[in-house]
Amino acid sequence: ESRIVREPLTLELMQGHIQGEQGVGAIPINEDNKCKWGALDIDIYDLDHNELQARIQKQKLPLLHCRSKSGGAHLYLFLEEYEQAKVVREYLLEMAVALGHSGCEIFPKQDRILSERGDVGNFINLPYFNAELPQRYCFNDKVEAMELKEFLDAIEFKRTSVAALEKGRTKKPRKNFKDGPPCLQHLFSDGATGEERNKKLFMIGVYCRMKHSDNWKAEMETFNQTLCSPPLDAKEVLALQKSLEKKEYFYTCEQEPFKSFCDKELCLSTKYGVGDAGAESLEIGSLQIILSEPRLYFLTVAGKRIQLNTEQLQNQSLFQRACMEQEQLVPPTIRPAKWQQLLQKLYSEGVKSEVPEELTVFGEFKALLRQFCTSRIRAMHPEEMLQGKPWTDNQGYTSFTIAGLMEFLHNRRFTAYTRAQVQEQLKRLNDNHECHGHKGITKEDGSRTTVRVWWVPSFESSEVSLPVQEIDNDIPF
Repeated sequence: ESRIVREPLTLELMQGHIQGEQGVGAIPINEDNKCKWGALDIDIYDLDHNELQARIQKQKLPLLHCRSKSGGAHLYLFLEEYEQAKVVREYLLEMAVALGHSGCEIFPKQDRILSERGDVGNFINLPYFNAELPQRYCFNDKVEAMELKEFLDAIEFKRTSVAALEKGRTKKPRKNFKDGPPCLQHLFSDGATGEERNKKLFMIGVYCRMKHSDNWKAEMETFNQTLCSPPLDAKEVLALQKSLEKKEYFYTCEQEPFKSFCDKELCLSTKYGVGDAGAESLEIGSLQIILSEPRLYFLTVAGKRIQLNTEQLQNQSLFQRACMEQEQLVPPTIRPAKWQQLLQKLYSEGVKSEVPEELTVFGEFKALLRQFCTSRIRAMHPEEMLQGKPWTDNQGYTSFTIAGLMEFLHNRRFTAYTRAQVQEQLKRLNDNHECHGHKGITKEDGSRTTVRVWWVPSFESSEVSLPVQEIDNDIPF
């Protein structure tokens, strides 16, 4: 189970990671919404690392190619200076599309985080866990495993700047589909192709129908001759055209090979891209579960961070309202069954984030109990417990009646626990041992009575001594 612990990442923790004692992850985005590194997480178990490395070298991308725990790849980008996370994410998305892995996870996962509300972003597992026999290591250009020191040297060698990334954006001009979907631009960037010609020509047919409404069939046949190697025969082309005529077929963006080269944001801006149809869905993912009471959640929607409570996460209408109010996003309504499936996936993959005890209901109860047991209302003699006061004996325990404690909690408007739940928490403070019984008390008139009391290990007194400084009244002001 993955958890985010709000503690400094120390040399000792990193040493434990390298020695295989406890794995460590790192979060690229900081409180200023900047980062000095990022990563692509290609989570494919049977990934062809040789092919991926060949694509990285062909595109001349400044990425370090590491094998992930699952057998996929973590591609790291290291920068010379801290840059805005939004800018780094844009470059990483372009690289993912260029490599044919546009559906992969991008770190940082958000353009900005809500640090003032306790948000910290998402982490990625670091390489070289158990560095002597690692499963997560970096490949060199020949797809050979590097030693840890070689990896650290490679980081310094590969460091780049936003200016260099911008310069590297300059690519040869696209001859075809400059005003169409980016996936078609990438798939035919090297000219004609012989793979999956039927699927590709269908997508080309949609493009031609949008751009050349009068003579789209002729344009489609021209593309068949120039971009399909060998061209599809006339019978296959005619069958595709009949399909496009019968129904309002649209781009098959969710099918391969187009899905891996999809750049939805860019496609929305092109004249003959997905247009309004592509705006019907927003990417939703990366749930962070803050283990406070009540629960708090941070969810990434279209790269934006949305803060939610349990009701907002569960109720689709309230979720939409939160997105509109916080980031001016309007997620489309989906079927309830599909929404439940999405929630289940988000929750199962969500990362839990620890919080200080005082941010839990138990922590609040414990703080009030300490106040009750150590404040000025505490009893000086056991018989004062009849008045609802707590009494601390010389055995290291504080005793009180449940009625006295409940009245104290009520006066401080603590209503999170019922009487039965209070009793369970008192038992918890006593290591789940019994913590109630009857105590004989001598009253002021000398008579004896029996009182049912509860007890907890005594708290240290909350009283502190403050030094008093003498002030010279003769000092002029």
